[in-house]
Amino acid sequence: MEITRKNEFLSTNGEPPVVGDKFPLAELTKKDGSTVSTKELLDKVTLISVVPDINTRVCSISTKHFNQEADQFTGINFYTVSTNTPSEQANWCAAEGVKNMELLSDEQHDFGKKLGLFIEASGVDSRSIWIIDDQQKIIYRELIMEMTDEPNYDAALQFLRELKD
Repeated sequence: MEITRKNEFLSTNGEPPVVGDKFPLAELTKKDGSTVSTKELLDKVTLISVVPDINTRVCSISTKHFNQEADQFTGINFYTVSTNTPSEQANWCAAEGVKNMELLSDEQHDFGKKLGLFIEASGVDSRSIWIIDDQQKIIYRELIMEMTDEPNYDAALQFLRELKD
């Protein structure tokens, strides 16, 4: 997939899955250093926000925004995935007061590669939003084509609200 970062073209390692596809199985690292499979995370409706680097402005804004909204949605998992180490993520959470959203590390790039989001040139995953149902089927997807852009928070959150109705 072709994306841009400050109008410079970058390529991911493939084409991401589409709405209706089963979410790919991949491994991520939790803050305690243990490995978790996406299959284990998707036991109910789940929003996954993928950010390239939690220590950058847009990634930080995006994660804080979803963290603030997570309390409104009972029965829905909220995760942020970045290529930062678990230690870097823990330090960021402590500094920013993020408590509601669990950060998961893709420092091994398994998740990004299996979703076609990995940008080899910069060693990070492309920014995107995914909503997956309890059957592990993708029901919402937003691929952010310019990496310095924020996602459409309102569209993703409205989608979740409509699921609850």
